[in-house]
Amino acid sequence: MGITKSDFMRGVQCPKMLWLDKHKPGLRIISPEVQRRLDAGNDFGDRAMAMFGPYEEMTILKPGTQFPDTKAMVAKTADHISRGTKVICEAAFSYYNNYCAVDILRKTESGYDFYEVKNSPVVKDQFIKDTGFQYYILKKSKINVGKIFVVTHGNDEENPFVINEVSEEAKAYYKWIDENIWELNRKQKEAEELMVEVGEQCSNPYECWYYNYCHNQ
Repeated sequence: MGITKSDFMRGVQCPKMLWLDKHKPGLRIISPEVQRRLDAGNDFGDRAMAMFGPYEEMTILKPGTQFPDTKAMVAKTADHISRGTKVICEAAFSYYNNYCAVDILRKTESGYDFYEVKNSPVVKDQFIKDTGFQYYILKKSKINVGKIFVVTHGNDEENPFVINEVSEEAKAYYKWIDENIWELNRKQKEAEELMVEVGEQCSNPYECWYYNYCHNQ
């Protein structure tokens, strides 16, 4: 059992959230408003795949499900990297079962740049931590990463994408990621439910799916 990018971001917000994801996911309550926001983000990400022209998408679902087949995606990504594919979307990488899928991986003369797509008008700190996690996994996977970008949405349909470079800030999180990823791995495997006092982390930076469960306790 490793840590995905989403696991990591939820775990650093609150480790109990991560534990519940792994052991009691049936307690999740996702409001219609949050689901609409998630769906809009997915739609925006799908549109962004063609930002740089032709691309190859790595998404493979497990038969009969909507869950990604991460091992198959990692293998497919490795194949396309060996072929020199210029633009790879949902490029998948794994390091000791810790996993991420990069929205857009773009080949350069010296390696690869990557782009994280967010349906937001501004770059937020959690987006940079998100790219920091991806940089950590890619570097551990021996990928030579050059520049890192967060793609936000523009003001109109004529300029739908704004590309923001965050290379320095994202790479600065490398040590912090390394210090936390193994601790979160340990915490998610605990047999007993983690006890965490309710507080600001219940709604910052996102409202937790287990808000009602924890507050009713």
